[in-house]
Amino acid sequence: MALMVAALMGCEKPLDAEEVDATLDRVAPEVTLPSPTLRRLTRSQYDNAIRELLGDGLVLPSNLEPDEATDGLQAIGASLTTISPRGVEQYESAAFGLAEQVFENEVLRGELVPCTPSGVVDEACAEETLAAFGRRAWRRPLESAELDTLLAVAAQAATVLDDFDAGLRYAVAAVLQSPNFLFRVELGDGEQFNDYEMATRLSFLLWNSIPDDELLDAAEAGELLDDAGLMVQAERMLEDPRFEDGIRAFFTDTWGLYELDDLTKDPTVFTHMSPEVGSSAREETLLGVVDNVVDSDGDYRDLFTTTRTFLDRKLASIYSVRAPAREGFGEAVLDGSDDRRGFLGQVSFLALQSHAVNSSATLRGRFVREVLLCQYIPPPPSDVDTSIPEPSASAATLRERVAVHLEDPYCSSCHTMMDPIGLGFEQFDGLGHYRTMEEGAVIDPSGQLDGHDFADAWGLADRVASHERLGPCLVRTALGYASGRSVTDGEEAAVDYLAEGFTFMDHRLRFLLMDLVMSDAFRLAGEVE
Repeated sequence: MALMVAALMGCEKPLDAEEVDATLDRVAPEVTLPSPTLRRLTRSQYDNAIRELLGDGLVLPSNLEPDEATDGLQAIGASLTTISPRGVEQYESAAFGLAEQVFENEVLRGELVPCTPSGVVDEACAEETLAAFGRRAWRRPLESAELDTLLAVAAQAATVLDDFDAGLRYAVAAVLQSPNFLFRVELGDGEQFNDYEMATRLSFLLWNSIPDDELLDAAEAGELLDDAGLMVQAERMLEDPRFEDGIRAFFTDTWGLYELDDLTKDPTVFTHMSPEVGSSAREETLLGVVDNVVDSDGDYRDLFTTTRTFLDRKLASIYSVRAPAREGFGEAVLDGSDDRRGFLGQVSFLALQSHAVNSSATLRGRFVREVLLCQYIPPPPSDVDTSIPEPSASAATLRERVAVHLEDPYCSSCHTMMDPIGLGFEQFDGLGHYRTMEEGAVIDPSGQLDGHDFADAWGLADRVASHERLGPCLVRTALGYASGRSVTDGEEAAVDYLAEGFTFMDHRLRFLLMDLVMSDAFRLAGEVE
């Protein structure tokens, strides 16, 4: 299980997973896994798969079935959602539209069809095309009966339309609207996943897309059920440019950054608000994540304490700093004068975890508790008023209004877990712009996180980064993301095992992903019910 990463503790020789096990006396635990489920491709996975299969430059469909998050992850929601009757029609329309675009483009058509047909019906050319295309799309070789069905569709359509390409379009569209493409079929045999299922699990975890030919060839050779073979492919994939896509997808789902597509703020309250703020904020965060994980193989905790970020002109105006580039994004180092640093100082967090007209200590604190520390906050009773009092002469700042709100015993039990954390970010308004006053009163951003005091958002970033639950929470999230289900009691020992290695290896996400891929929690399958 070798994964060469920079070792911590001043070791000159990099450590691999086996050396970590030996050093920590780590013994891989037994896991009890629930029944596997089919996972529908998420929208980003669908789009990535189409680009891999048919090429870039296509107009991708925009009106497919929406993704739904369960337990905080769309990756888990994909295991619980199906396709509605309307959705079936949408996928059908998308399949035919994509096939038509490809056959109208000489270059894309040439990449898809490797042969020259001898006539209107050329079974050999159609078979060569569909066998290769189907293998990539369905992430496994087509069975003889499946291929025969597609060839019959192509031949019949070509005969009726008197056009080889027209017939092939129907067969390609059939492949793209099949459940074998739209769903991830990873059911195993009751004990483990087969090679092709492992190829699919691996590629969607690390690339958020379908396996390439090399990975499918390794599956065909029976290499992915072997430790050495699986390790070789995983290491190759971590060095592939598509790993960046996988990391972007993981943090977009984990931190809910997809919600920035619908970011809305009252422009009369937040004068810096414009339609591009959401997409710019997401890109700032993801560029920092890519720099930390993909480019630097860095410490996950640094994402919360770094003053280095990537800004465009819009974000620079919100942060009141000089734009590092005239166009697009450029690297910037913040001077700390406004206590802003790390992810928790970025618009992606501050604006998303706020209301349309004001900030929210509750939303910001809840995000820290639930998403970063994996602590459960129960929903409020349906008959309890959860609104914060409006500003008044006696309670001008949000801190003062929250204090009034917490006098209600029905609210205080949960809000005391969230609001004191969120108040640490109150020097940033509902868009993320720095301020020191609210309603004419000085803002007090001090507080406490689980027994550790902080004076402001700068100190709070330290408390989050050093929290004992931060690393194990990311491990739990990664396991849920990889498996498409919430972590079960039978996997708790696996979480502890992976968290121990992650902590020892200085919270490097590359190591965690390899450790996860090589674990029984990823490779074994429960019984199909």
